[in-house]
Amino acid sequence: MSLKAFRIGREAVAPGERRTIDLPVSVLTNHTPVTLPVHVINGEAAGPVMFLSGAVHGDEIIGVEVIRRVIKHAALKTIAGTLLAVPIVNAFGFINQSRYLPDRRDLNRSFPGSDKGSLASVLADLFTREILNRSQYGIDIHTAALHRTNLPQIRVAPDESELLTLATDFGPPVVVVSPLREGSLRETARERGVKVLLYEGGEALRFDEFAIRAAVLGVLRVMKSIGMIAGAEVQAAKSPPAISHSSTWLRAPEGGILRSVRNTGEPVAAGETIGEISDPLGEKSALVISQDDGIVIGKTNLPVVHRGDALFHIARIAGAYPPAPLFDEDEII
Repeated sequence: MSLKAFRIGREAVAPGERRTIDLPVSVLTNHTPVTLPVHVINGEAAGPVMFLSGAVHGDEIIGVEVIRRVIKHAALKTIAGTLLAVPIVNAFGFINQSRYLPDRRDLNRSFPGSDKGSLASVLADLFTREILNRSQYGIDIHTAALHRTNLPQIRVAPDESELLTLATDFGPPVVVVSPLREGSLRETARERGVKVLLYEGGEALRFDEFAIRAAVLGVLRVMKSIGMIAGAEVQAAKSPPAISHSSTWLRAPEGGILRSVRNTGEPVAAGETIGEISDPLGEKSALVISQDDGIVIGKTNLPVVHRGDALFHIARIAGAYPPAPLFDEDEII
């Protein structure tokens, strides 16, 4: 809670103060120190503690820009409670433009971690102790893997009614209800009673302005919903998101050159041809046919594909789609 100094690491951030605290992690092989930088905004009024995390996977860089814009936004001039903004969780992967830690471990399969384990485990333990355990809410910002792109979406665990409400307040095009993965930040958060939304949007190692703006606006909406900001200028979503309780990847029936006719955010129907794979000379081809009604929430950006490659991620939904635009084109975020 606020109204008193917020203690993190060996530092104390006074009410009404904002500071960046560097939590020591390790050193690089050349002895350069590596830290977990946390920008703390401690309000003068009581309220919840919420974290924002980006680059848990080091090549998923959109979260860095989202968090930069959020902490500079006019709506955060005064807040109730405390915001912990961690734009780069996995500094090792970020520096190397890699999803993983140097030991090739996935940080988001290493929670809650241990200070006596692998490098991934040590970093997960530090984040769990200093950030997760001090928070009531969190938004973990991700993108698709390399050479794929995701429609802006929020993922929540099943049987989490409060999280589903917060996801709706966020206002993405789609909310995907999906099981928790072992060792993930979300699984550890649930065990500790912390309400965490997972945002997906855009592509690894690329900035996607649509995905960035959708995330910034969504974060501000959630902060307003839980009483951290007044945010009169933060408008509610123009329509409720589509809700999906299941999704599937449509895979390449053959290797060759893919030509897609559906993009992320577009509806598809069962039996509809949404792509074609041909050999380089165009003498042979195979159709890519949707097996379900739904929305394309992810797709490959590579036209060169092998048999079995994931091509289109289809979310099955109930109800009308598409929703109204997420924001006005001239809206500054």
